[in-house]
Amino acid sequence: MSNYSLFFIIILYLFLLFYIAFIAEKKGKSKWVNNSYIYSLSLAVYCSAWTYYGSVGIAANSGITFLTIYLGPVIAAPLWILLLRKIIRISKQQKISTLADFISLRYGNSRFLGALVTLICLIGTLPYISLQLKAVSDTFEIVTDDTSYVSTNIFEDSTFYIAVLLAIFAALFGTLNTDASNKHRGIIATVAFESVLKLVFFLIIGGYVTFYLFDGTQDIYNQISERVNFKGLVSITSLEAGFNWFFMMMLSFFAIFLLPRQFQVTVLENNREKHLKKAIWLFPLYLLIFNFFVIFIAWGGSLSFDKEINAEYFALLLPLKNGHILLTLLVFLGGLSAVISMVVISTLALSTMVSNNLVIPYGFLDKFIRNRPERNSTYIKSIRRVAIFLIIILAYGFYYNFSVELSLFSIGLISFVIIAQLAPSFFIGLFWNRGSAKAAIFGIIVGFLITSYTLILPFILEAFTNSKNFTNNGLFGLEFLKPNALFGIDFFTPPVHAFFWSISLNTICYLIVSLIYKGNYRERNYAEMFVDSENYTKLQDGVLVWKGEAYVADIRNILVKFLGEKRTARALSIFFTKYKLPKDTQLADARLINFSEKLLTGSIGSSSAKILIASVIKEEEISLVEVLKILEESKEANTINKLLTEKSNELSSLASQLKEANENLIAQDHQKNEFLDTVAHELKTPITGIRAATELIIDDKKMPVKMRTQFLQNILQDSDRLSRLIFNILDFEKLSSERDYLQLEYLNIKDTILKALNSISQIANKKNVQLFFDDKEDFYLTYDEDRILQVLTNLLSNAIKFCMPIEGKVDINCRLIAGFLEVSVTDNGKKIPEEDLEFIFDKFYQSKNQNTIKPQGSGLGLAISKKIIERHKGKIWAINNKKNGVTLVFKIPY
Repeated sequence: MSNYSLFFIIILYLFLLFYIAFIAEKKGKSKWVNNSYIYSLSLAVYCSAWTYYGSVGIAANSGITFLTIYLGPVIAAPLWILLLRKIIRISKQQKISTLADFISLRYGNSRFLGALVTLICLIGTLPYISLQLKAVSDTFEIVTDDTSYVSTNIFEDSTFYIAVLLAIFAALFGTLNTDASNKHRGIIATVAFESVLKLVFFLIIGGYVTFYLFDGTQDIYNQISERVNFKGLVSITSLEAGFNWFFMMMLSFFAIFLLPRQFQVTVLENNREKHLKKAIWLFPLYLLIFNFFVIFIAWGGSLSFDKEINAEYFALLLPLKNGHILLTLLVFLGGLSAVISMVVISTLALSTMVSNNLVIPYGFLDKFIRNRPERNSTYIKSIRRVAIFLIIILAYGFYYNFSVELSLFSIGLISFVIIAQLAPSFFIGLFWNRGSAKAAIFGIIVGFLITSYTLILPFILEAFTNSKNFTNNGLFGLEFLKPNALFGIDFFTPPVHAFFWSISLNTICYLIVSLIYKGNYRERNYAEMFVDSENYTKLQDGVLVWKGEAYVADIRNILVKFLGEKRTARALSIFFTKYKLPKDTQLADARLINFSEKLLTGSIGSSSAKILIASVIKEEEISLVEVLKILEESKEANTINKLLTEKSNELSSLASQLKEANENLIAQDHQKNEFLDTVAHELKTPITGIRAATELIIDDKKMPVKMRTQFLQNILQDSDRLSRLIFNILDFEKLSSERDYLQLEYLNIKDTILKALNSISQIANKKNVQLFFDDKEDFYLTYDEDRILQVLTNLLSNAIKFCMPIEGKVDINCRLIAGFLEVSVTDNGKKIPEEDLEFIFDKFYQSKNQNTIKPQGSGLGLAISKKIIERHKGKIWAINNKKNGVTLVFKIPY
């Protein structure tokens, strides 16, 4: 493919990214832009050209060692729900816009520390960006099969123009707002899109190599296993190798938090904390899928090419060798996607750091104070845009002069080790409030100097002098000062060796200096806020401890310079309303100072915000004892308020429960009275009948024998009815109080149903109601037969009672469902009103309907049935049939 054709394709692809970013910015509130999948996929900016190409090179030369760069993030992911959530909450609360702001704010808004962190990030990231440009340059040359574009004149180098286009893209969509804490939805959407593309294209080439060029994974494994060094490719061969693995995983663990691009996407671009729940499994899954074919592409390339061929580009060389140009182009675009994502996010993060922590606090603050708000906004954007282009140019310069000397993997590890020097001050500072700014500065400097001596200096000397004298002999020829074998430790790889010594001494210095030198009151104030963020987040603006004299008008003038008149007026209005302060308040308190610093932090950084606000207020020194006392009082007040709120809610809940209980007691009392009235009425009716019949028999001595016999039969029937009613009342009371013990036996339910049918058949025959039961199947289970027989008799009697004479039909069915035996009694009589279905098993069901014509009976039969079934740990219910009639169902454990 020609240079011009490939360059034209790159331009078209970049225009596609511009379009996606434009649409995403335009529809920033859409769920298609703001969702957990976009967030999770944006984290895959971690997979840069190093992953796309460098991992294959490592896998080909060192086997499974490439996995260490991904195992660290996989281990870190489950901790995100706790650790990263804390970092995100602090960043949102304090309107933090960069990693440098986060660390400097933790240590009292230290301006020097913010600048130092920015320099470390710059030095660590520039080689990484150059790595991406090297990948573009090398792959461009491979695809075009032409080295003519590489020249001593950078204006003839296609990579230079690609770098400029990336700078334009980052400057256009990364500096839309002066407040860098605002979300960059357009850029994040393009990163997520590119994450999908690079994954899909890499899987395509992986499948092509594994299943097209070779006969599957087993075929590749069988062929590569015949190599002499195969065991070293697939296993950890020694204890020393194990240590290398451990420290490499630790290095990548730190990187997933501290690389500026990762902090940007994971923390600053997080819209909702709940997105972390998706990210903690989707991101590791992405890494797993991405790396599945790495080893097979590496082995396939090793089997297909001589050792002289650069293994990092096997993914491109294999399809190109076999004449598949389209597939080669797809792989190139996948690698380009990895490059663009990394370069754009990194330059965006670094440009904000440079602006907020170097340029503004060390040169432009006075100018900003004198300028108009509109001009300040333009200056801030211009500084960031210039910073983006300078970063790209410096990275290109590194690539042009040095990157030929190293592989993608080596360049990436240099960056990782440099960035890792922020780890002690970052991680320990989150959990130890004694850590001070002096300790953080001292630790970072010591760690960087060790890294420079053991890793950076040997590389620079070899690049310029083509000599390994310093590496092999050490400083002044001293053996124990050899940069790759410091103090005789020579079993680590150079990057791991540098990481081991630098992070160890960095951490020791941080701890010792923190114990010797206490931080000032402001450092301790922010330390408490960071360490105990759960408690202090609730205090919001009141968390800052401050004492002195300040005026609202002076602070307002500063805010106007950077936010403009409208934004300042709106912000102050919200503040006064929130804290219920008069609009004409003259004296500012700690809350307004903290609020104002946070407003400015997004635009000019935390250290510059502190300097500006400090310039218009008179602050008094506070002792550490006072700080801790005030913070403790604030925390206690917050805790007390929280407890009072909880108690208030509890009391409200209890009051509501008492009210409900009282209403229930009134209802129960009313129901009890109705029930007693019903019982009295039911008892009175047969007693009245018995008395009347008896009086007639006594008074009329000459009553005919036939009539006397009829009256005697009435007396007998009323006596039976009275006996049944009394029995039911006593039975119900016994079941309710659980004084009745079940006589459980292992029986066949079919036999019990037949007994019930036999006992009820006379009533059914009298009314000409037909009874149906399929008695072919046996169901043995444990139950109290007398009680279940009582239930069946009640249900059947109830069904017959509501059936029409002659036309009436009652069906009994049994079936097994989910460990229960379900028995149903279905009739074709009247339906039950839907609103009454849930009440028919209530002992008060009839007593609530005294004004309606009720059927014969006490209304206790179904209530007793319910109690019996519940004693069997079952359930009973009723449902209306579609056409007519009701189905009464009960189930008991089978």
